[in-house]
Amino acid sequence: MEKVVHQSSKEFAHLENKECIKPVKIEKTETGTGARIKIQDDGSYIQLRETDLACSGCITSAESVLITQQSHEEVIKTDQSGSAKLLVVSLSIQPVLSLAERYDLTVDGALQKLSGYFKKLGADLVLDMNIADDLSLLENQREFIERYRAAQEGEGKQLPMLASSCPGWVCYAEKTHGAAVLPYISSTKSPQQVMGSLVKYYLAEQRGISSEQVYHVTLMPCYDKKLEASREDFFNSQLGARDVDCVITAIELEQLLKQEGVDLSLVDSAPVDYPWGPAGDKELFGHRGSGSGGYADHIFTFAARELFGDSVDQLQYKSLRNPDFREVSLERDGKPVLKFAIANGFRNIQNLVQKLKRGKCPYDYVEVMACPSGCLNGGAQVRPLDGVHSRELTTRLEAAYSSLPQRAPEDNPTLERLYSSWLAGPHSDKSRAMLHTTYHAVEKMNTAITIKW
Repeated sequence: MEKVVHQSSKEFAHLENKECIKPVKIEKTETGTGARIKIQDDGSYIQLRETDLACSGCITSAESVLITQQSHEEVIKTDQSGSAKLLVVSLSIQPVLSLAERYDLTVDGALQKLSGYFKKLGADLVLDMNIADDLSLLENQREFIERYRAAQEGEGKQLPMLASSCPGWVCYAEKTHGAAVLPYISSTKSPQQVMGSLVKYYLAEQRGISSEQVYHVTLMPCYDKKLEASREDFFNSQLGARDVDCVITAIELEQLLKQEGVDLSLVDSAPVDYPWGPAGDKELFGHRGSGSGGYADHIFTFAARELFGDSVDQLQYKSLRNPDFREVSLERDGKPVLKFAIANGFRNIQNLVQKLKRGKCPYDYVEVMACPSGCLNGGAQVRPLDGVHSRELTTRLEAAYSSLPQRAPEDNPTLERLYSSWLAGPHSDKSRAMLHTTYHAVEKMNTAITIKW
């Protein structure tokens, strides 16, 4: 008898008595990408590596079709058809680090090799995503301060503020916990979708073209980013344009290079473009804290300074049940006045959600990521070579991320220009529209059943 399960994160195998929206059979695959999308007769689909969340029980058949349209073939087809006046590729730092490790390149070297490769495929511009990372961090910082002060004044469902940059976590919250959890998730868009706003609206405006004439590709560390890009919230129905048209993952790109017989280390380099302002502003930066973007660290240090006048140079996290659940606090007179946590992986997320539902969550902010170890261990990062353990590979990527020069987002000179010239200030309606989003509780199907492990 075949075992029928809710295919998603392997972490779910440890969650007992949880309702599954639509169980599907696991179909193992030997493809090089470690994943395969198969549309079934009933419109559902089977896909994704174990550590990704989206499955046919968590997305609609319409969404599944949109996801299947996201591939490098679509990029090549778009370039050959000439339907886009501007083809832009945005590179997230996590897959850049993954590919740098795979091909024994420096981070800057990998960035320029990737730029050269995508330009050979037909890209007009290849961009790093520092600017989107910084904008997302700044907006998260401001949002937390607003929520904290509102909570102090007695407004409900403000804290803990939960990170919003992981689409697997957001999908899970919308379709499993709904209104019990969604008010706590930050409204700030993920860096991918902030980049979508920048490319499709700011950049298109600067080039004198409309959003639908720009084709925007992102290179990402997980398959769930395809699902995020397909959300109706990020589709402009009036213009018929998505903020991100196509998501390619690190492992898909590695497989494509193998199929073409291309060694990335031998590809001609090309500079990464910087259309946001003076070229002197351009340098690849990392952020202090986790390799998932450093949300907990940046928001904590900003809040400590803004709310309590404390300058915190180094955060000392305390691991709880496992290294993927850790916390840090700021104390006054022996009592915590700020308490943050990082929760990676779905066992930890489930524990967090249960505490939240019981009103027992002790945190003001939680950086939540679906994958164990966070985005550097994303479900579509390049797999370890033979003889290398996945934890060892993740440790190498964490070291590479930590070695990047660091800069606080408020010190990025380009952001001030964008806020003043494009967004009409940090608290404007335009800033809200371009940098924030909403979430939607989804009713479970009547055919839902309970799976007991």
